[in-house]
Amino acid sequence: MQDDSSKQKSLHSDYGEQSREREKGHRFSLTGSGWGKGFVSEARLDRRMLKPYFWPNWLGVFLYFLLVTVLPYRLQMLLGRVLGRLYGRLTPNRTYVLRRNLELAYPQLDEAQRERLKERVLESSGMAIFEVGMAWFWPDWRLKRLAIISSEDLARGRALAAQNKPVIVLTCHYVTLEIMARLYALYIKPGIGVYRPSDHPVWEYTQVKGRLRNNLALVNAKDPRSMIKALMNRVPIWYAPDQDYGAKASVFVPFFGVDKAATVVGTHNLAKVKDTVVQPSFTVREHGKYHLYVWDTLENFPTEDAQADARRCNEVLEKMISLAPEQYLWLHRRFKTVPDGEDSRYPDLK
Repeated sequence: MQDDSSKQKSLHSDYGEQSREREKGHRFSLTGSGWGKGFVSEARLDRRMLKPYFWPNWLGVFLYFLLVTVLPYRLQMLLGRVLGRLYGRLTPNRTYVLRRNLELAYPQLDEAQRERLKERVLESSGMAIFEVGMAWFWPDWRLKRLAIISSEDLARGRALAAQNKPVIVLTCHYVTLEIMARLYALYIKPGIGVYRPSDHPVWEYTQVKGRLRNNLALVNAKDPRSMIKALMNRVPIWYAPDQDYGAKASVFVPFFGVDKAATVVGTHNLAKVKDTVVQPSFTVREHGKYHLYVWDTLENFPTEDAQADARRCNEVLEKMISLAPEQYLWLHRRFKTVPDGEDSRYPDLK
């Protein structure tokens, strides 16, 4: 799949230039420009990215690579738990968001139960620092050594892949999402990931190169026509509709303990592409292994009711997340958008 990346590059070479580019709204991106062209299928290295201004960034990437490839896995996870707890103490706003999310999502839990879950979420988020690097840098054999998939799920996924249909891989923002995408490609079928480009050239290059290790391409999350184009190429596309993207792109349906949670209708819209099927899949960390789940496809989907379809997707996502709620990305403001006239759900956020 071809991209048009050269038209969208706005590559700064010093801090002043970076500031001016941001003021103009210019962003560096490896995805193509224009409706339906928001793909990147190759991590292209621009020679300007080798200027001294970027050397500290490249050094950081190299040290990150060393950490996740040289350190033993158990030590990485131990360090991750420590970093997660430290992050919770150094970022009071994020911790407040986490605490509020758990209060809103799990009103049936008492304060002590939510506090324990909060600490486990922080630890798991710290472990994800290393797990992202594992997904980007580890060779196939090393990652497979920690992978689990049942024979039933493997057969289910491969049977659908053999039909050569457009597939929306419905998933959620588990902290193991990067590993999930790579394992799905290794065991089921390579596909296309929906992602948000970084405006920093070195980080954008690194994440694109890492995410394309076993997959075909990435597509800009703000380019729905490119997502449709991906489905028309009859490849799997990973889609996680569980974040809050504002009222204009959403309907209000229940999600955990919140009766009116802003939920995007993208799954409903994308599934209208001819022959498209929706198959839930996700990965959970289980006792030092990574379990790839592949569930049955959604029957009678989509319907004519976008709101009912969004509610149904949330029900599937709740079922996923409930298997390991401590591994879900509760650190983002999932419930920030409220119906007109309602008070903020994060009133003490500074």
